Amino acid sequence: MVLGRLDPCYFAGGTIPLYPERAGAAIDKAIGAPLGLKRLEAALSISEIVEENMANAARVHAVERGKDLQARTLIAFGGAAPLHAVRLAEKLGMARVMVPAGAGAGSAFGFLRAPVAYEVARSRYVSLDQHFDAAPVNAMFAEMRAQAEGVVRAAEPTAALIETRTADMRYRGQGHEIAVALPSGILTPGSRAILAALFEKAYRAAYGRTIPGLDVEIMNWTLHLAAACAPLPPSLPRPAERRAQPRQSRGVFSPAEFAIEKVSVYYRSDLTPGSALRGPALVAEDETTVVVPTGWSARVDALETVVIEKDEA
Repeated sequence: MVLGRLDPCYFAGGTIPLYPERAGAAIDKAIGAPLGLKRLEAALSISEIVEENMANAARVHAVERGKDLQARTLIAFGGAAPLHAVRLAEKLGMARVMVPAGAGAGSAFGFLRAPVAYEVARSRYVSLDQHFDAAPVNAMFAEMRAQAEGVVRAAEPTAALIETRTADMRYRGQGHEIAVALPSGILTPGSRAILAALFEKAYRAAYGRTIPGLDVEIMNWTLHLAAACAPLPPSLPRPAERRAQPRQSRGVFSPAEFAIEKVSVYYRSDLTPGSALRGPALVAEDETTVVVPTGWSARVDALETVVIEKDEA
């Protein structure tokens, strides 16, 4: 709010009043005065550190999985994420951000739209050596399936059910397991080689190599049972773009200029598929605010998602 990104008169659709001067005084007392920073400098420092922490977490997450972030799209949901998403994308070298409709209430939408599901996990040590016995594992999975189905059927008595099995597997003696997707159906003595091959494939994907000569052991087993959900809608054609019209403008602190600049403010309820705008701009809605900085442009796609792209991209 001190940086001008939030409208104190439109927080939660105007139902919750905010007090910019009190926010500024709090920043002065806690950050500005101790560090000898002016109010806007202190507020920007807070925001930059928050965004750098998020960027570092994303980098670690990507490196651990051997993924390249630059060619990917960042999806922002929740009340705070659209405020930080484009700056986060800049730090990660990403050129595309998507903010779905109703992003500020994304968890509630997800809860209401998610299929009914139940997950059962059991700890049972099994070694994939020559003495592998499939019968106890099959009996355990039958019990897990019955337990999960009893819960799911209470809410979805006739729906088709989708079963997913995983196992936490490791080389003998290791202290960390990786989750490996398992085939459905009854296991047989011949499944030992299949399970070992699935583990080695997952292990190689995670660590770039396997360890020959070591037995594989399973520590935990998981069965996830879910009611089948409706298929996703087909891809829709890109709507013809037309320039969106802002309702107002507001002073927002620009990190690039290190000064307050006048920024157009659009309201999400005014935007329809095809609406387009260029940064610097704000898109305000009841649950969140989307920040579109200089050098980025936004458009609304056929599913009413705000797609923000770097201009040179």
